Amino acid sequence: MNYLTVLTALGFAVAIPGVAKTPALTSSSAAFEQFFQQLSLQCGKAYPGKLTLEPEGDDMLTGTELLIVHFRECTDSQLKVPFHIELEATADWNRSRTWIFTKHADKLELRHDHRTKEGDDDKVTMYGGFSYGEGTVIRHEFQSVERTAESGYFRGWRIEIEPGVRYTYGTVRGSEWSWRIDFDLSQPLAELPPAPWGHSE
Repeated sequence: MNYLTVLTALGFAVAIPGVAKTPALTSSSAAFEQFFQQLSLQCGKAYPGKLTLEPEGDDMLTGTELLIVHFRECTDSQLKVPFHIELEATADWNRSRTWIFTKHADKLELRHDHRTKEGDDDKVTMYGGFSYGEGTVIRHEFQSVERTAESGYFRGWRIEIEPGVRYTYGTVRGSEWSWRIDFDLSQPLAELPPAPWGHSE
């Protein structure tokens, strides 16, 4: 199944039971709270995406795979967002990755939950960092303290969200994207993906 084929069969997904009701955005909310609320608006939905930027020599993705983001588990303080990758060569799926956003009293935290197909923790998992700078209602950056210290310039992740338009995840070096994937928020999938590896249905 390729990206264009899926797009022709898309419809609106129904929010799953138990998803936390998202409070309305208010001008008095801090930027990180408004950003978290924008992410929360997607709860219970999944969207197709594709690779849009990859550094030379990086072969994690070819740019032809169907990618799916699923805003799957939502509470007032935490969002668990699986990232599914279609493996074209085998028609199978890599369901090892889940992005976890946690809202603290004064900032956000991003962690990467990586699991094996058996559901165990991967060798590298739960890495990430806290939001850096004030951010905006549509963009936040999360610093990797270790990678920043090693390189001497900012290293981390950038997340952008425009409800109804796009959700973007990527890595940042300095002020520039180094790796980026974009999801089409105007095209919610009619059929939600199964649970990521290591998570219950």
